[in-house]
Amino acid sequence: MGHLIPFLELANRLVLHHNLQATLFVVGTGSSSAEFALLQKPSPVNIIPLPHASSSLDSNAPIFNIISSMMTASFPFLRSSIAAANPRPVALIVDLFGTPALSIAHELGMLGFVFMTTSAWFLSLSFFYPSFDKSMVDAHVDNHDPLVIPGCTPVRFENTIEVFELNQKEVYVGFGSFASELGTADGILSNTWQDLEPTTLKALSEAGTLGKGKVNEVPIFPIGPLTSNGDPTLESEVLKWLDRQPDESVIYVSFGSGGTLREEQITELAWGLEMSQQRFVWVIRPPAGTESMGTFFTAGRGSSGDDWASEFLPEGFIKRTKEVGLVIPMWGPQAEILSHRSVRGFVTHCGWNSSLESIVNGVAMVTWPLYAEQKMNAAVLTEEVGVAVRVRAEGDGLVKRKEIENKVRMIMEGKEGGGIRERVKGLKISGEKAVTKGGSSYNSLARVASECDIFRRRRDGGCYSLP
Repeated sequence: MGHLIPFLELANRLVLHHNLQATLFVVGTGSSSAEFALLQKPSPVNIIPLPHASSSLDSNAPIFNIISSMMTASFPFLRSSIAAANPRPVALIVDLFGTPALSIAHELGMLGFVFMTTSAWFLSLSFFYPSFDKSMVDAHVDNHDPLVIPGCTPVRFENTIEVFELNQKEVYVGFGSFASELGTADGILSNTWQDLEPTTLKALSEAGTLGKGKVNEVPIFPIGPLTSNGDPTLESEVLKWLDRQPDESVIYVSFGSGGTLREEQITELAWGLEMSQQRFVWVIRPPAGTESMGTFFTAGRGSSGDDWASEFLPEGFIKRTKEVGLVIPMWGPQAEILSHRSVRGFVTHCGWNSSLESIVNGVAMVTWPLYAEQKMNAAVLTEEVGVAVRVRAEGDGLVKRKEIENKVRMIMEGKEGGGIRERVKGLKISGEKAVTKGGSSYNSLARVASECDIFRRRRDGGCYSLP
């Protein structure tokens, strides 16, 4: 969902704001009813599901490897669909896992763009990765030395991406092969905006003087924030419950479409919320194994009904908190919850999509990263942007109840939280301006549309040659 939502929003904006036609190819996991519902909504975009062979990898293999395998398996169907299209498409826009398909775009006489649905900081890591010395990467993985990115904040190992944490060379070598394909793109779109990450975007815009090779000649287009606007007509029990709460009195707790906690951590979280004495909405999932992690390919499956949640909560928790809290099994309407007047804070896994949804609704965050690049995102939100506080685990890997209580109270009522809340509300306004006609991100996407139009006229006029 973290990739699907911004891609669908991008396609909608290209159609509605920039007078283009758009087709969205979806390689779905089939794991989420929310994913299915999103794709069934009326849209000006033509949506085509792409078949793919099930990954032959073990379900416990690194998520990066599984997704890469599925994407690669879908490429023949993607190629045949594009080749059969009439009129010929002008451009193909892929995500990081789809960068090998850029060669398909160029082979078929199209522009090839990459849409990074992540922070600009993670984009900078990917962008410069092919030019990193092997010794620097090895020192980061083996000795936990900071990873130095030209012009950007170095990545401390405590904030590194899952690819490096795993310390499996074949995994980060695989990541490098995808990152190297960025250099073959005609442009890179980034789901961020100028005011959110100015230093990193400046480094990326000046990349031609900081490195070697074609990767540093690729233009960067900040086009965010692209997030779900939610459905103002949606009716649900959680929204009715929120309607009965005072303004800015509720903290929302969710770890995304794939985030799960181990059973002991669920217990600590429950006690932390209860001890904080704050109103809350908590989207809860069954625990998975012994570690807090991502379960993309099982999220939304398994337990049915509402009764199972109490099995993993402290005895009497639901009864004791029934006046101030609401526990939702599996899934909640996040965009609608975050935009509700009664919500002030968000305990989040720091998926970039969730982070942006929080910012565009002026909701301060408690960051609790679990996997992928979420630790980088948490560092951006807390250390660079200042719209969040971060929970810290103890030596056994657990975030203890007192830590949870303190951080929730800080965001909801503390003096330090007041400054954070003011900053996030300022960025909400900034984000709105960026994507409004005449704003920096609107103009950036307009330049992409213009390049597509110029390319189409040259190509159809016989003036185009393949790179």
